Amino acid sequence: MRQIFGFIKGTFSIILVLLGTVAVIAIFARMFANSSNPDPAGVMVDVQVGRSSALSREEAQLLYNQLQSRADELNTPVSDNPGLMPFSIEAGNDALTVAANLQALGLISDAGLFVQLLRYNGLDTRLQVGDYQLRRNMTMRQVGAALYRGRSARLIVTVPPGWRMGELADYLTAAEIMDGNLFLQQARQGIVVNHPLLADRPTGQSYEGYLFPGNYTLSDRAAPADLIKLMLDNMAAQLPANAAALAQQQGLSFYQVLTLASIVERETGSGQERPLIASVFLNRLKPGSGAPHLQADPTVQYALGYQRWSGQWWKTPLDLDDYTAVDSAYNTYLYLGLPPGPIASPGLDSIMAVLQPADTNYLFFVCRLPGCEDGQHVFSASYEEHLQNARVYWGQ
Repeated sequence: MRQIFGFIKGTFSIILVLLGTVAVIAIFARMFANSSNPDPAGVMVDVQVGRSSALSREEAQLLYNQLQSRADELNTPVSDNPGLMPFSIEAGNDALTVAANLQALGLISDAGLFVQLLRYNGLDTRLQVGDYQLRRNMTMRQVGAALYRGRSARLIVTVPPGWRMGELADYLTAAEIMDGNLFLQQARQGIVVNHPLLADRPTGQSYEGYLFPGNYTLSDRAAPADLIKLMLDNMAAQLPANAAALAQQQGLSFYQVLTLASIVERETGSGQERPLIASVFLNRLKPGSGAPHLQADPTVQYALGYQRWSGQWWKTPLDLDDYTAVDSAYNTYLYLGLPPGPIASPGLDSIMAVLQPADTNYLFFVCRLPGCEDGQHVFSASYEEHLQNARVYWGQ
């Protein structure tokens, strides 16, 4: 019995020693973890930004503890209003000045806490000078990220006349505005936005031609449908009230107007020439014109698509073989009448040129210089005169 009692006593002592050892190891492990690599959850401004290397381990630990104790404040917006507020950082502004200005505008709740957040993340000396549009419902961490990246919560999209959907998609990706591939996919499907301007668009057609040129303001959370709707609204606002009646006078649907206007847009950069170019194509479309093929180079370029070897969306110059080798309904050298749809986004001037073309009997035009270097054309009513112009201006 005495031996059994001694065995139990010894075993119990060993267990106590083991438990004590485990406890000591846990304490040291926790101390080491807290001192060398504190959990950054809730206090990092950006996943790509590391804790400031300028801080000592002790300073970093102290800042971390202070920030972590107020993590809820860092991650809770002052307002639930998604509206935009203009904000500027001027040259020479230090972090404390920036923080004080943010607090004065009601964008953050505590300037001192914001400075601590910036310092822990190593951003107190890396804020970008410039003008911003910040959402009122951004958290303190989101504000810090925006000022570090140099990006507003508002994005400006600038679309020039004559771009095709693929060009716009490339731009959206390169400018980090949104996923260009997703935009292109939805623009091709043509179903994410309904709009009165789409009333006579044939079933199954994309938004090509409807992506109206201009400057557009988007939030940093904008989806493709948001941009497409803005473009349609902008076009509708700029078109004359009698646009449908003007289209009917030309014997065209509005969709056909956009189709022809997109060709006019790509043919010339001259506002004065657009009504003349439009008159040539409209004259060719008339029954018995003797020249029923539009023979527009941009339609061949559109059919060819993106040229990877040269990085061109619009192959320039075209080879002679392209006019006959590209078997596409968009090739107006091979197929009669208008192509199936627009080839680009026409500006208002090109649309109005089709709605109100010049009154001419022209059926042909040729560039004044080879390669249309000056963008100017010479017009003619007969093929013989056209050949003569080609000889005079091109030496052919």
